[in-house]
Amino acid sequence: MGRGAAVNGNGRAVLPPAAASSVRLYRQPPPPRRSRWRLAGRVVSWLVVALLTLALGLSGGVYLFAHEAVHDVQAHTPAVKIAQKRLDVPSAGKPAIALVLGYDRRFSGVDAGQASRSDTIMLVRADPGSKSISMLSFPRDLVVDLRCPGGSSHRGRINQAFTECGPKGTLETVKQTTGLGINYLITVNFRGFIKIVDRLGGVWIDVDRRYFNDSGEYSAINLEPGYQLLNGYQALAYVRFRHTDSDIYRIARQQAFVRAFKDQVHAAYSPTKLLGLVKEVTRNVEVGVGGGKALDLKTVLSYAFFAYDLPPGHFFQAKIDGLEENSSFDIFASQDRMRTAVQQFANPDVDSPEKATQVVLGGKPKAAAPPPRDTYVTVLNGNGVDGSATLAGGLLHERGYSIATPSSGTANAPSYDYFETKVYYDPTQRGAKAAARKVANLFGSADVAKLPPQIESLGNNAMLVVVVGKTFHGSLAAAPLDQTPQRQAPSVAKGSEASLQILRDRAKKVPFPLMVPTVIERTSWIDRTRPVRLYRIDPDREYKALRLVYRTGGDTYWGVQMTDWTKAPILAERNVTRRVKGRRYELHYSGPKLHMVVLRTPKATYWVTNTVLDELSNETMLAIAKGLKPLASLK
Repeated sequence: MGRGAAVNGNGRAVLPPAAASSVRLYRQPPPPRRSRWRLAGRVVSWLVVALLTLALGLSGGVYLFAHEAVHDVQAHTPAVKIAQKRLDVPSAGKPAIALVLGYDRRFSGVDAGQASRSDTIMLVRADPGSKSISMLSFPRDLVVDLRCPGGSSHRGRINQAFTECGPKGTLETVKQTTGLGINYLITVNFRGFIKIVDRLGGVWIDVDRRYFNDSGEYSAINLEPGYQLLNGYQALAYVRFRHTDSDIYRIARQQAFVRAFKDQVHAAYSPTKLLGLVKEVTRNVEVGVGGGKALDLKTVLSYAFFAYDLPPGHFFQAKIDGLEENSSFDIFASQDRMRTAVQQFANPDVDSPEKATQVVLGGKPKAAAPPPRDTYVTVLNGNGVDGSATLAGGLLHERGYSIATPSSGTANAPSYDYFETKVYYDPTQRGAKAAARKVANLFGSADVAKLPPQIESLGNNAMLVVVVGKTFHGSLAAAPLDQTPQRQAPSVAKGSEASLQILRDRAKKVPFPLMVPTVIERTSWIDRTRPVRLYRIDPDREYKALRLVYRTGGDTYWGVQMTDWTKAPILAERNVTRRVKGRRYELHYSGPKLHMVVLRTPKATYWVTNTVLDELSNETMLAIAKGLKPLASLK
């Protein structure tokens, strides 16, 4: 009956094309394999997560429903349509940048009736070349030159741009402040944020300390420390909180939420849950596209697969360091600090976690690339476009590279069918592979490989041979800033007494051995407000957890989490695994900063978590983790 009952879809009941019978013996077709739904769930989970900057939205659904979802999130309000005209057109195969604006209008209290304000201003960049996603958040109280199209420029807090002239004002202000082109504009209201998080089933957050306020003067919040599932209201309170610290900590919590959101949606969800989730996204999220083009499913899918295949640890969070705050809570950043943050955002050092690991373990970074002046490069034309090799060679020369003449005298590759640019390296020359990766980053989507014989004969003994492909469009990316940290002595002191009795009092209440931090950060002691929390952690309340909270002399918090739940979403995205003195440590980085160190035993998992600003040095973090000892071993 209905459309499926007849080929012409006219809705009439139709008998099958065979003799009618009162009985039919047949086999049901096998049900779809569970693994397909799991894969579909993961891919679909990323549809708008990738496009919506992994921050404030999620889309999904089956193919036909996805078309409707993509259509519904397109720019439709007058304000976003006007701002959309000021976006840059995204280029296929090139990095794309999205501006995410989270806004709110309060309907009660002292702020009732005021214009909407943007508490969240965030840039996210997806780079297919380095296979990375980077993020840069702006404190809402950051003082900058505000740009309102059609009006005059003046100094003010960056969130005033939205209040004074809407999304177009924030867009122009961010573009002028950073000097970056922006391809997508994504807006979401905070009421929608709550609904989206609730539809997801909540988000697992590693809460660093006790958060509480019920005064009515500020937003209410009541959170205990520890790794836990937050509902939409709790998550919003967490990412907006700043009343006992500052906007600097607020953006750190926003970025922590983004990472947690990303970890969770990478798991499989049922199609039914996804279909309900996408409805909330389409009601509350709006996407503007550079060039005013309609957002199409193909584009969303390309970002979805890119985000799903992102290598572990290739999610970077650039930060504006050296921020200063005055008595009026205005925040200031020097031009140099802003420029550095923008460079780190636009050119993330994808090797920084590996290099940082070498440093913290006392080794030397692997095969550092030689300086450009000592790197001889031969450039060949592999796309058939006249002048491509000459142009690419000239651009590399401007970056300081030494350009060699091809052995054949002509700059032509053996064929013109190179789609992506290839960077071949001579394995007999020291540092050649590292140099090849460095040059490949300049070309965006270039591949790295050893010199094959037919290319080697044209290379004129150069360390590298670049064969320019069709993806080369006449420009090079900026070189990543080297973010390798300097080695420093761990800032630790003996600390068993800080938590020893607390752990002994609770040892019989957990089904796994407790660990004692025998060394702690030098200025720290166990927190007086909420030093420990013992609770059930997983969705089914099957497993238990214990959280120790330490407070530093600078009034920031780090902690030690212990649980027999070994499949917590936060554990999935480790960057590096290393064995030190018989123990296996999983290292989780935020850029070059070691944010979390995980130790697993047959019965439980233990992890040390840095402060929200990652203020503990890498050496300090590892020293604390190495100092974890079984409670039973201490007298």
